[in-house]
Amino acid sequence: MSPRNPEKDRQMREKRMQHILDSALKVMAVHGFQLTSIQDIAKEAKVSVGTVYHYFESKEEIFSEVLRKGQTNYGRNVAAVAVMEVEPLQKLRVIASTWLAASSTNWAFTILMHTARLSKSTPPELKRAITERFTANLKPVASIMEEGMRQGTIVEGDSVQLAFYFVSLIQGLTMQRTPDYEVPVAMNVDAIIGLFEVKEQR
Repeated sequence: MSPRNPEKDRQMREKRMQHILDSALKVMAVHGFQLTSIQDIAKEAKVSVGTVYHYFESKEEIFSEVLRKGQTNYGRNVAAVAVMEVEPLQKLRVIASTWLAASSTNWAFTILMHTARLSKSTPPELKRAITERFTANLKPVASIMEEGMRQGTIVEGDSVQLAFYFVSLIQGLTMQRTPDYEVPVAMNVDAIIGLFEVKEQR
């Protein structure tokens, strides 16, 4: 019998946990947290209910972890874009294009995040954590806005406010990507970026 490989076991565990979280995200975004059961999550993940409980203690823990990981990964991604050696408007274009990609499940995460903040059943501490992470994730985008203002390519204004408008816009549009009910209007990333771009004087 070959010896166990702790690193391989850890990677396998993380992969299975992420698969369950991805499945939970899709189900909860469509049915809502309250109406989603562990059985629903297990069915979507194509695993047994026992397997779900092996990795997570409760539906509440899954819900919290889906939101934490989603916001953390998004923050890490926009921070990486913020330090790219390209023009500020191109950085915004990368963020918008990535977030609005038709193949992504960002629509599900965005719906879940905003539903969690609005629902009376969401624990106050979780609402605070979601809001704090959202606010912290504005900082890299605000730094892009500041860079663009210094270069004269992005409209003047409060950098955090501009970041807030930009992020809220692309997240709002993402929610229109819901499968089977997608609004049949093309999303033009250049048009979105144009809202923040300094126009040449004629």
